[in-house]
Amino acid sequence: MSGKFVRASKYRHVFGQAVKKELQYENVKVTNNAWDSNVIKTNGKFISVNWNASGGGAFAVIPVAEVGKCPDQVPLFRGHTAQVLDTDFDPFNDHIIASSSDDSKIGIWKIPEDYSFQHYLDPDGEPKNIKPVKFLSGHSRKVGHVLFHPVAENVLASSSLDYTVKLWNIETGEAVITLKHPDMVTSMSFSYGGNHLATVCRDKKLRVWDIREGKIVSEGPAHAGAKNQRVVWLGNSDRLATTGFSRLSDRQIGIWDAFNLEKGDLGGFYTVDQSSGILMPFYDDGNKILYLAGKGDGNIRYYEFQNDELFELSEFQSTEAQRGFAVAPKRMVNIKENEVLKCFKTVVDQRIEPISFHVPRRSEEFQEDIYPDAPSSKPALSAEEWFSGKSVGGPILVSLKTVFDGSAPLFHDAKKETTPKPKEEEVKEKTPSTKETSTPKQEEKQASQEAIKKNSPSPSVTPSASTLGDVLKADNSVDKLLQKSSTLDSINAAEDPSKDTSNWDEEDDKPAPVEISKPIEKTPSPKKEVSKPEPKVTVTPQQEKKEPVSIATDRVDASSKSVETKPTATATVTTGKSLGLKQSVEKLSELVLHLEDVIAKLNQSNIQKDERLRTLETKIDMLLKDNK
Repeated sequence: MSGKFVRASKYRHVFGQAVKKELQYENVKVTNNAWDSNVIKTNGKFISVNWNASGGGAFAVIPVAEVGKCPDQVPLFRGHTAQVLDTDFDPFNDHIIASSSDDSKIGIWKIPEDYSFQHYLDPDGEPKNIKPVKFLSGHSRKVGHVLFHPVAENVLASSSLDYTVKLWNIETGEAVITLKHPDMVTSMSFSYGGNHLATVCRDKKLRVWDIREGKIVSEGPAHAGAKNQRVVWLGNSDRLATTGFSRLSDRQIGIWDAFNLEKGDLGGFYTVDQSSGILMPFYDDGNKILYLAGKGDGNIRYYEFQNDELFELSEFQSTEAQRGFAVAPKRMVNIKENEVLKCFKTVVDQRIEPISFHVPRRSEEFQEDIYPDAPSSKPALSAEEWFSGKSVGGPILVSLKTVFDGSAPLFHDAKKETTPKPKEEEVKEKTPSTKETSTPKQEEKQASQEAIKKNSPSPSVTPSASTLGDVLKADNSVDKLLQKSSTLDSINAAEDPSKDTSNWDEEDDKPAPVEISKPIEKTPSPKKEVSKPEPKVTVTPQQEKKEPVSIATDRVDASSKSVETKPTATATVTTGKSLGLKQSVEKLSELVLHLEDVIAKLNQSNIQKDERLRTLETKIDMLLKDNK
């Protein structure tokens, strides 16, 4: 046995792939409005785009099958008297779409059955514009976001600059429920069963509402930064994920217990980077993967969510920045090619690029383990039933195997939504440190610890050198941590076969880890006090449990948490616990300082890159004007 373990995950090698240029959508005129929304939305059959149009607000709808260059004159969905800020597709009717506008109204539209983006013309050969079915009026200021209910048909949520979120019955056109906030809501997300709504507000607070009661179930402070935050409910669970900024403008991810927000995030924020663009989160409940698309950069990061922690999988990198991003429903993916996510992003506001994420497998059979049943297009409740108080466990699910086979679809009800209950013990056990991964040999580890305790005559008896050698096995986890920090490598060290051990199983056979506690805010720790070497160190098992060494440091890697002592401990830290290698501590301090210099240089080069891009865009605009 080599002793090497990696965290078991079938999604470790998920990769993203953009389509060829001839399969993209070109000559798209994305709005230049600076409002913070996703700009585009999709239901897998159509793509809606907030269009750059004159004469009031308008948006366009592009059928997914009509790839290529868009005509100069296209049919638009016109009716708003001001800019369109957001759109959303009805999950139970592919041809219904809602829009929100700066004119404080919500439009409900029906896409014609014979609709075509390139050939929907009147008798004179001009593109025909589509009029709304109805307008919903009730907000007193601009309506920034709209979101359809995931379970009940004809139920729509909207947030406005009048500091309210309203729940609408589209059939009657009535705002049945109003949730009042102290400031503007920047993002909202329904729970799996649709009974609760999570909102983040400009007052930097995260709230969970019992919608039909109109009451706040839980409330707490979110990210400390001044920029807008986003929230997404993590599928059929009572967990939330948020994206935001720290006081130092670091981009962060937070995981929360939806019904215990006052206790703070679970285990500390994940620091992503120092870019300025907002992170747009999208959660795939079937595969438990959280995708983050950054505004203003071309990267798409994705993490696996497991045991209240995020484990970085990989990153789709692109030099072409996105401002808009949309994800298709899971039932619309290409199952035969092992596609787990179908998404679309805007490129320089003139092109829409489809991107697919795949699990690399050779088998042509249905992969049941990566394709659990997905939400279908059938509603579980009507609007009247839901507003009257009826509840279900979640959306009606469809078997993706029937989609793969092309047979008649099989539907069934979702399981009941997870019952909210306090997570006090979990929160106490989790320290605000760099995230620790699950070890594949927890039972063996516990058994070995019990055996060590049993073999020890008493807590006061000092173990022999051979016992310490067996218990505290020498490893190079510190060196690997330092190496990963200095190279800024995002690839998981556990994949490297040249390493002696793996950070995914760093606690295995180690009874006394040294805890590295991570503050929420980024604080440099350039130097550590180290006393003179001792010729001999006496360590008892009881002391090992009671005297952890706490070293404040930034999150260097989301998969590293604990560093343990070497058996030949010759250096002592002022906190009273043997750390082991004085050289490693000094090296870590030097590398922290070096990392700060590297980050400063990266920030400077990023600023220079932005300036060059702006100059290039200005020249392109001038050339285009000259050509016209």
